[in-house]
Amino acid sequence: MPLGAAAAFCTYFSMYAFRKPIAAATFAEQNGWLFELDYKTALLIAQVLGYALSKLIGIKVIAEFGRAGRAKAILGLIGVSWMALLLFAAVPAPWNIAFLFLNGLPLGMIWGLVFSYVEGRRASEAMGALLCASFILSSGVVKSVAMMVMAWGVSEMWMPAATGALFFPLLLLSLHLLERLPPPDARDEAERTVRVPMLKTDRVAFLRRHGLAMILLVAGYVLLTAVRDFRDNFAAELWTAMGYGGVASVFSASELPVAIAALAALGALMLIRDNVRALLAMHGIIIAGAMLLGLATLAFQMGYLQPLSYMILTGAGLYLAYTPFNAMLFDRMIAAIGHAGNAGFLIYIADSSGYVGSVVLLLYRSLGAPELDWLQFYINCAYLTAIAVSVLALMSAIYFHLHLGRQHGRRPVAA
Repeated sequence: MPLGAAAAFCTYFSMYAFRKPIAAATFAEQNGWLFELDYKTALLIAQVLGYALSKLIGIKVIAEFGRAGRAKAILGLIGVSWMALLLFAAVPAPWNIAFLFLNGLPLGMIWGLVFSYVEGRRASEAMGALLCASFILSSGVVKSVAMMVMAWGVSEMWMPAATGALFFPLLLLSLHLLERLPPPDARDEAERTVRVPMLKTDRVAFLRRHGLAMILLVAGYVLLTAVRDFRDNFAAELWTAMGYGGVASVFSASELPVAIAALAALGALMLIRDNVRALLAMHGIIIAGAMLLGLATLAFQMGYLQPLSYMILTGAGLYLAYTPFNAMLFDRMIAAIGHAGNAGFLIYIADSSGYVGSVVLLLYRSLGAPELDWLQFYINCAYLTAIAVSVLALMSAIYFHLHLGRQHGRRPVAA
């Protein structure tokens, strides 16, 4: 099982090398770009739109995808995204923006395919926590690698494709190991509910029964995704605003403690065998993360935190609140409700909505509030998100306490 968790970690870690390198560049001056919207912002919007569309498609595709062919699908999707990066470099602006859309379009499916290997197990919290740590840690590492690639003399345009190529060997090895992971056993299915594809009738029935909770959770997730993406995509600009421009090491230095915090919090949940208690505990982690985001921002503005400490603490707050949605929140929800299905369906409802929110935030920053500097905009978003997510998560916790609390202690678990 540790080998399977490591394989899942490395697979998703590798995917980020094909999605996030562009965040390390500034693309400050581009010949042929004559529009008011910042060129880098336009690139990110195109990529996120492709990614968001992929999530929408994934609501059906991932929900109905079986066990066969997952590794080939992952490799094929990432291969297509890499070809798009090659075309992005070869075609001049503004026409190359279309290839960032094509780059994001296949990658939105990867999470659901990788997560399907680890869901529905007694060890899913530990495996899911490690999988979540991959997208926290990989973002900083990939940007550091991308800056080193540019230091070798590779241009900003060719750097994304070059960075991705470096990670192909790790991707191939991790996919080989992931395919050797055995499916959940009888004890896993007894404790966590059998995981099966969900057809349209199953999906509609689930949403009719638990639609209110999904609305509350997805609303909070939209805010978290938008701010998390902003922090991630404009990390170079935020660090420059705080006096760390051009320092490649800060990308990794700020994300490693964040990954450790999220890994510890989510991994500890595997100690809670009762699914209802675990679901409510996860809501507590979301609220704690949102409060940390707001309090760290207040402390930074009052002069109590240095820039590196501020980015670490707000990153920890964001990811403590964000990562449960990507892994164990919906896995435990399926188990607590006792509804046969898969968590991928619920994750992709949240994700598709979240990335639409990310696009809206990017457009608002560029067109609605261009006078605000990067850091002040991030601070404003942090306060709004901290308050709103705390309230929404509390309301969702109350919903599940009222609807599932009566089942607490009744459903037996495997000995």
